[in-house]
Order: sequence, then structure tokens, then C-alpha cells
Amino acid sequence: MATPGLSGISLLPGSPHPLCPRAVVRGGQGPKHGQQCLQVPRPGARGLQGSFTRRSSQASGGGRSPNSSVINNYLEACEPLSSEPRLSRLHFHDNQRKVDYVLVYHYRKRGAHPGHGSPGHSLAIVSNGETGKDPDAGAPGDIEPGPLDALEEERKEQREEFEHNLLEAGLELEKDLESKSQGSVFVRIHAPWQVLAREAEFLKIKVPTKKKRYVIKSEGSIAKTFNEILQKLSAPLKPRVPEHSNDRMKNLSYPFSREKMYLYNIQDEDTFFDNATRSRIVHEILKRTTCSRANNMMGINSLIANNIYEAAYPLHDGEYDSPGDDVNDRKLLYQEWARYGVFYKFQPIDLIRKYFGEKIGLYFAWLGLYTSFLIPSSVIGVIVFLYGCATIEEDIPSKEMCDQQNAFTMCPLCDKSCDYWNLSSACGTAQASHLFDNPATVFFSIFMALWATMFLENWKRLQMRLGYFWDLTGIEEEEERAQEHPRPEYETKVREKMLRESDKSLVQKLGTGGTEDADDEDKLTWKDRLPGYLVNFASILFMIALTFSIVFGVIVYRITTAAALSLNKATRSNVRVTVTATAVIINLVVILILDEIYGAVAKWLTKIEVPKTEQTFEERLVLKAFLLKFVNAYSPIFYVAFFKGRFVGRPGSYVYVFDGYRMEECAPGGCLMELCIQLSIIMLGKQLVQNNVFEIGVPKIKKLFRKLKGETEPGEADSACSKHPEQWDLDYSLEPYTGLTPEYMEMIIQFGFVTLFVASFPLAPVFALLNNVIEVRLDAKKFVTELRRPDAVRTKDIGIWFDILSGIGKFSVIINAFVIAVTSDFIPRLVYQYSYSHNGTLHGFVNHTLSFFNVSQLKEGTQPENSQFDQEVQFCRFKDYREPPWAPNPYEFSKQYWSVLSARLAFVIIFQNLVMFLSVLVDWVIPDIPTDISDQIKREKSLFVDFFLKEEHETLRPTEEPARRSQGASRRSGGSPAASPVPSGQSQPGSSTSPGSQHTSV
Repeated sequence: MATPGLSGISLLPGSPHPLCPRAVVRGGQGPKHGQQCLQVPRPGARGLQGSFTRRSSQASGGGRSPNSSVINNYLEACEPLSSEPRLSRLHFHDNQRKVDYVLVYHYRKRGAHPGHGSPGHSLAIVSNGETGKDPDAGAPGDIEPGPLDALEEERKEQREEFEHNLLEAGLELEKDLESKSQGSVFVRIHAPWQVLAREAEFLKIKVPTKKKRYVIKSEGSIAKTFNEILQKLSAPLKPRVPEHSNDRMKNLSYPFSREKMYLYNIQDEDTFFDNATRSRIVHEILKRTTCSRANNMMGINSLIANNIYEAAYPLHDGEYDSPGDDVNDRKLLYQEWARYGVFYKFQPIDLIRKYFGEKIGLYFAWLGLYTSFLIPSSVIGVIVFLYGCATIEEDIPSKEMCDQQNAFTMCPLCDKSCDYWNLSSACGTAQASHLFDNPATVFFSIFMALWATMFLENWKRLQMRLGYFWDLTGIEEEEERAQEHPRPEYETKVREKMLRESDKSLVQKLGTGGTEDADDEDKLTWKDRLPGYLVNFASILFMIALTFSIVFGVIVYRITTAAALSLNKATRSNVRVTVTATAVIINLVVILILDEIYGAVAKWLTKIEVPKTEQTFEERLVLKAFLLKFVNAYSPIFYVAFFKGRFVGRPGSYVYVFDGYRMEECAPGGCLMELCIQLSIIMLGKQLVQNNVFEIGVPKIKKLFRKLKGETEPGEADSACSKHPEQWDLDYSLEPYTGLTPEYMEMIIQFGFVTLFVASFPLAPVFALLNNVIEVRLDAKKFVTELRRPDAVRTKDIGIWFDILSGIGKFSVIINAFVIAVTSDFIPRLVYQYSYSHNGTLHGFVNHTLSFFNVSQLKEGTQPENSQFDQEVQFCRFKDYREPPWAPNPYEFSKQYWSVLSARLAFVIIFQNLVMFLSVLVDWVIPDIPTDISDQIKREKSLFVDFFLKEEHETLRPTEEPARRSQGASRRSGGSPAASPVPSGQSQPGSSTSPGSQHTSV
């Protein structure tokens, strides 16, 4: 006898257990303990626990009424329905269907708020396997619903409708029973073959054809021999992964088409599309599925933004540290890439791309190329530094400064408390400055400018090569489709605008798509965004002004601290070292703090602008964050390089910041040594703190916090589940993926340190190289072990980051030209050697750069108090090109000053144009597309034609054989009626009979 309410509902194919009529609770007794069954919602019931599980194989073709009942499959999380043991934690409980995507939401049953009820009190439906509870004990009428209950009911209905729409799209769902008063529910999604094939054709996903890999031939025997030698030498450095294929091999791929299934080698429908592609297809469906009850929101991102779902992510391919010999891609990546012990190996870029997608694959390819390019620049930087060490004893200006017989009496460094001093006391500073201020640094600056150009050109070539091997040609259509999905915040703003301007019917039209005429109206104009733009402009100006104010505050600290320490005899000798070291540390701490603040502010400012798409949002966020962080990181360095010591004045006419506090001067050896100290401490400190604290420590603290929170939350813990957690549980405990912007930003700022001020710090590439060797493995470990698996995103380049790199490379030419011309003594030495030296050497250079001052002309109250100088001082010296006191125009700029200034400006112009010309030459010499790749693209087209013709011929051959046999039989019979008996009034297939003729024409 049929049970009421079950008629017309068939058992789903592949269901491990039959429907249980007693599962529908109508005030009767629930199922016995241990019995597992599918449950069916009673007609007209709303707000049932859970939603939909799976769909029949006809789901992709046939439709289902939106109001019809959908079978609910409640599952105990730790008790599989299948009688077979679980073979994999990556499948449904039937051990057959893969889990391609997971949705997570947090539920709270009616009245299950803190202080109300207990777990299991308000169950409306008896869960599978539970006994001893009255099914009506938790009826909705027992507890008065509150505001949170109404909100939870509304979200439940929205989830049910969204999941129903997913079923209508052909997906299959499985979820657990909401058996506690509150907790998290995982909705597992599986895409059957029909859906995968349909979406792969719609997305034009390129898949390998039956054509086996073909070899990309190298032109010329020399190139082939060199390549073979290189392959043998680099064999120990290659990771042992099957996907690390030879770059001379290529698969012939073609966009998937259901009409050309004969082109592809489909041996197993479950493994034809890899896991990343399957999750990408499901994510595309999730992005375009709408929910009318949630204000017609489109896509899972909008539902997550409105707290209807908590998270959505694809699963990792198992555990990375699982015991045993079973190997998955995640475990392979961990063993051959994400450990510090394999730092010397190449990255398995193909496997990274396969597992994480093209966007993340391109990032690690770019990071690997950048790190490898740092090797030659590090070698040259070390050679330049060693050259400075080797020639320090031969440097004539340093010898003259250290020679105590010269007895250059220098003017006091501050008012009253500072005494006269001998230049020879700054001998150590002068010798240290020579390590970085020598002719080799000019050569190194030119080399680094060309190095930046060659790096960018080689990246363009590598990008084209990877795009060819990864079949990224023709990806523009995918990028255009990505622009069709607006951000949830944009939809909300448009909806609010429409509510203000018109009635609610327009809101419904927005969600349903409306007409083409309404598309132009339902968007934000520049007038709507004007307040956001004004706030952005004012906020960015304020942040930049704040950075400059902090730099000025550090300057005031240096001046006041130097004056205070000069009053004490014990600390007077180490004033400059103490002030410089403490000021740099203060700068470093401020930079690290403001970096985090500016990152959050840039994100907030970008949200205020309300960009329409995710790509636009990311580009604007990157520009704001880069501008703020660039100013934050480099403003103290720019001050030391170009402003410190330029506005000091002269003895008797100093420039004062406050009463009695003069502007600070450079050291006797120049500001280049201090610039080197500032650059090295900020660069090293930033890398060490960011790597160790922000990238290692903070994620571990967050993970520990989530673990403790999960253990203490009521209704969440389950002893059976905790012993054998599912993969979706393990992945849910990981940190969510938030994008590549922090990783790129860190490397871009480092690229600036390496290129912008390399004339003052030749060892910058060395420290960058050491940092990046660790950074590659650190990022790899973070992606493999600490983050949820990101959605596989296809992209053909690194986007706006390349433009920023190119801009920094061009800007570095100008900065290095000014560093050499203005900050270092390279130009003054050249001018003296070739214009003022009597013998063409640098003998007398120090005396030439020092001007005289009559101490009797010091202002009242600024003379040294209690001077303990050995001899009476009549004239003191200061570093500047000015006329002596006995000249007609005392203390005016001398001819030497104008000669040096003109030489500096001429050097900047010549250096900049020379390097720019060489950069353009390098850009022209190195083609963007490798020659072998451009040849293979042409060759691939001909291979496609041959392959298609061959497959078409083989496909048509089975249908042509019967026709040929029938034609041969008709010829042998001569067309007699006995040989080919045909009923009257009918003709043979493939023949036509005329009304007035008795013979058949074939």
C-alpha cells in the first residue's frame, strides 16, 4: 500500500537505501535506531531542516517545478549511508561521486540562543538513527519566535531556493542533518558528466585531444646541443613530479565540444576533467545562479556577503602529511616544493598551475624568474663591494682626511655646547663611505638599470611561453565574461539607488535582468560615485601628509637628541652613531605599523568607490595600496638622499628649525654612508619582520584561535567526527584565501629597494636573493598547508603589476642618476681632477671642498662655551664651495660651486638618456615572443587541420562501409528485381525512382 505523500516521488538513481515511509513525521513514531533513509518534506511544509541532496540523471535535461517537493537526504556526518567502507574523504557517502565544491553555513534552530534550551531540544524532524525523542517536542509553537529566529528562517528559505536552483542547473548536492541546536552544515556539490560537458563547451575549456605530445624542434645543432647539456646539468635541480614536463613537448589541445567527442581521448568521465577544472566549472555555476528571495541576488559571493552562507571553497586533494604511499597532487607539492629542504630545486610550475590555476601559477613563475635574475646582480654587487674594500687604502681623499698632519679645524656642529674639532676624527666614516662611493657604483647603477629592462623583457617572453603551453590563447572572452558578474556591494548600492528613485518594481527588474533599455539605467553614474572619489582624494592626501609629518617628527627627534647628547661629555663622541641608529629603528617600526594601517585604509577607500567588478576593484586597490606604501617605505630614504644637509646654511647664518636647534648636516664623508645604513636596516628589518611575524606567526595564531573557538563552541564538537574528520572539515579550519595582492606588494616594494637606490647599497640584490629563496618556500607552504584551496582562475598575464614594475624600472634610472650626481662625491671629484688639480690626481681634493670662516663673525651666544681645543682658532672650515672671508664677496657661492652644479645636471641628463637608450635597445633586440614559440603556433595550425581531417575520416568510415557494400552488390546484380527485391511503391535508401521509369539510379 502506498504511503500518503510519497506518490509520484521516485527513488534517485544510485541511492544507497530505499525511501523509508516512516521518515515523514506526522506525529507518529520515528525510525528505529540504526535505520537510515531518505526523508521527504510533507506537502506545503516550509523551513525544513536542510535542503536538497542529489538530482536524477535527467536533471540536466528535464526540469522540475519550483514548487514541487525535493527529496532531502539527511546524513549523519560520521555514519556513512553506504555499507561499503569509505574509500576516500573526497566523495559523497556513496563512494562514487566526487565532492567538487563545498558550501558552508551556520544554523541556529528556533530558540537556540545563548541561555535558551539545549542541543537537540527543538528538532522538528527526527534525524536518521535517533530514538527516544518526541517528534513534536520541538514544534514551532512551543517557543515564541524572536527577531533572530525570523532572520534565521528567512536565511533558511533563501538557502533552500538557491540550492533548488543549483539542482535545476544539474548539480547534485549532499548535506548533513542539522541535528544540534546550532552548528555548521556542509553542503557538498557534485557536477555530473552532463553538466561538466555542457559548461566546458560554454566556457570553451581547452582539453587534450587524441593527438599525442609532439616535439618542439630546436633550430640548429648548436642550440640543440646546448639545450641537452643544460638539461643534464640541471637534472639534480628538477623536482620529481610527473607534471614537470619537458618544455620541448606540447599537447595538442582544442576547446571542448559535445559534437566533436571523437576528438578527445575520454577513457574515464570521472577523471577526464581534473579537480581544479571541475571546481572551476561549479564555481561558474555558483556565480551566475540567482536567488529571488534574497533580493534577486546573483551568485554565491552575494549570498556570502549577506551572511546567508559562511564560506564556499573547493576541496584540497587529501592531506599533505598523510602516512602511507598514497600520493596526491597536494602531497606531491608539499614534498617537492613547499619544504625548506628543497630550496635548491626548481619550482614545479606546471603542477602548481594544474592544482591552483593559472593566476597563482603565473605569480610563482614570476617570483622564480625574479629570484633567478637576482643571482647575476648579486654577484656583480658583491664584486663592486669587494672593489671598494680592495681600494680603500688607495683612496686619496680618505687618506687626506685621516692624515692628522693636515689638521683641518672644523666649525662646531651645534651652538654653544659643541666645540671645534679635527677632520681626522672622522677617518672611519670617510673610509666606510668609500666602500659604497667609488667609480664602480656608477657602473653598477648602469648595469642595474639594464638588468631591470632585461628582467621585464624575459618575463614577457616567459609569459608568452607559459601562455602557449598552458593554452591561454583566446582567453579574452573569459575575461569579458568575468566582467559580467558585478560585485555584491555594487548590486546593493544600485538597489538602494533604485529604491530612492523609483518604486520596488525596478528592484525586481534589476534582479531578473530586466531589458536592455533598463541596463543603462540600473547602474552607478559618476554623480553617485562623486562623494566616494572626494573622500578618496582627501584621505590619500591626508595619509601622505601624515607620512611626511612622521618623517619630519623623526628629523626633529634627531636634531634634539643630537643637541642633548652633545651636552654630556661621556656621550659626545658617539652622538652621530647613536642618533642615526635609533632614528632608523624608529623609522622601521613606523613603516611596519603604517604598512598594515595603509593596507586596511586602501581597502576601505576602494570599497567606498564601489567598483563594479572584482578586476576593477583589485586594480584600484593595488594602485592605492602601492601609492601609500611606496610613500611610507621610501620617504625617509628620499630625505636622507636628497634633502639632508642641503638646507643647513653656513656658519654665522645657519637655518634653524626651532630656537637653538639647527638643521642637521651630513657626515664629513657625505650622506651616502648614512643612506646606505638607512636603506639596509629598513630593507632587512622589513623583510625579516614581515616574513617571521606577519607571514608565519600571525597565521599560526589565527589557526590556534579558530581551533580553540571550535572546541569551546557548544554543539560543535563531536567525538566521533574529531577522530576521523572529513576533508571539508579540515579545509574549513584553514585560513581563507584572500588574493595575491600582499605577496605581489611585498615583492614590488623589494624590487624598488633593489633598483631605486642601488648606487648607495650594492649589496641590496644579495639580501633580496637570500630573502626570496626563503620567500618562495614560505609562500608555497602557506598555499599548500595553511590556506583553503583557491578557485582556479585563468589569466594570461600578471595584470597591473607589470605596469608598476615597468614604472619603477624607469623611475630608478632618474633616482640613481641623482644619487650619483647629488648625494655622492663622484661628480665633485671628477670636476676637481680634470679642472682644478695641478697633476691630474685627487691630491688636495679635501682642502678644495672646504671653505673658510672667520670665527669672530659667529653670532653672539653661538660660540663654543669652555672650548678645550688645543690651539687658538682664528678660522674654521666647513664643507661647501664658498668665497673666503678675505674675498670681495665673502661667503658667496664660488665659481667651483657653479662648475660642480652644472656638471651634476649634465651628468643627470647624459646618464638618463644613455641608460634609456640602452634600455630601448635591449627591448628592441629581445623579441617579446620567442622565435620557437611563434613558429610552433604556426605549425600547430597545420597539425590541427591534419588531425581534424584524419579524425573526421575515421568517424565517417563506419557509415561509409555499408553504403559501399550495397553499391557493390547492386552493380553485381545488374539492377535486376530479383537481386534487389523492393516492395511496391518504396525505394531503397540512397536511391531515387522516377514516376515514369522502372530502373534505379544509384
